[in-house]
Amino acid sequence: MDAKIVGWGHTQFGALDQSFEELIQAAAAEAIEMACVDPAEIDGIWLGHFNSGMVPDAFASSLVLGLDDRLRFTPAARVENACASGSAAVYAARDAIRAGSARTVLVIGAEKMTSLDTKGVTEALAGASYQTEEAGVSFPQIFARIASGYFQAYGGQSETLARIAVKNHANAQANPLAQMRRDVSFEFCNTPSDKNPVIAPPLRLTDCSLISDGAAALVMVAGDRGGFECAAGFRAACQVNDFLPMSRRDMTRLAGAARAFEMAYDQAGIGVNDLDLAEVHDCFTIAELMIYEAMGLAPAGQGARAVAEGTVMAGGSLPVNLSGGLKAKGHPVGATGVSMHVLAAQQVTGQAGPLQKPGAGLAAVFNMGGSGVANYCSILEACS
Repeated sequence: MDAKIVGWGHTQFGALDQSFEELIQAAAAEAIEMACVDPAEIDGIWLGHFNSGMVPDAFASSLVLGLDDRLRFTPAARVENACASGSAAVYAARDAIRAGSARTVLVIGAEKMTSLDTKGVTEALAGASYQTEEAGVSFPQIFARIASGYFQAYGGQSETLARIAVKNHANAQANPLAQMRRDVSFEFCNTPSDKNPVIAPPLRLTDCSLISDGAAALVMVAGDRGGFECAAGFRAACQVNDFLPMSRRDMTRLAGAARAFEMAYDQAGIGVNDLDLAEVHDCFTIAELMIYEAMGLAPAGQGARAVAEGTVMAGGSLPVNLSGGLKAKGHPVGATGVSMHVLAAQQVTGQAGPLQKPGAGLAAVFNMGGSGVANYCSILEACS
């Protein structure tokens, strides 16, 4: 018996006044209300939360129980897998339903990042790298190394990265929950300046995702339960983990991502051209470019074609990050994977409002932890 998503909640992303606990409870309350389930029915709770010192709440799994007394005594666990912590929570909860140990579950992804300054957040996120070889290297520097290697292998792609940033900022303008709903021009993104400095060559500020607070939540139930207003099912759900050290991998490609997509397509019985849209992990614009290749939109080194030919644009055949992505929607790391599943579920059930792609039937989610280490690929579709 597989799981299906029957309710969701999503806070604003950004620099928010709410506490970490308030964000968790706000998203959970919205998801429970939409699903119209009695909190006493919930058999288990999974919280996706990276933390790494960004908040003092090192034991956060039971914070949501304060939302409603009927949640008291419900088993709850925190799940962590770097920036893929949200998807790790989704998959753990789905596994409980598939195993028959739960029939109604609550999944929350949440992060409060702005309690620290930029230096503190950068240091916290750096804990997701291989400390033996990569300690002291920030994630902008890690993805700058990836970009430099890709450029050396396939030629400079700075203009393409700028166009990806422009695309995602344009998409975010239709997303009322996005952190940065501001139009940016290609000239601004492509030109280093005081307002768009080079953070780690060749990456500029506009090539980097945001520091964000926020939370998202899902209610999932066993597939044989009925009576819900709308539901999204898993056509596929695949996890792939790669070696942690970058030194053991060819960093001109995201091999773990490619394998996760390949497995998901095989499980779903589809190919990339059957997808209607995708929400992917654009922690940096170079990551989105390389994910185009991992998902099969272009051969190695030719991901720029997906942008130049308009395939991934809002009006293209396979729009990517209609939400604005991590680049403009925001990236509260523990919330990101759950947020992606919320957005995909909304699309396939026709509930995406101003972000809706007409007729969307199959939506892909790709959430990544670290430098392409933890890779989660889901394909969602509407179900009864």
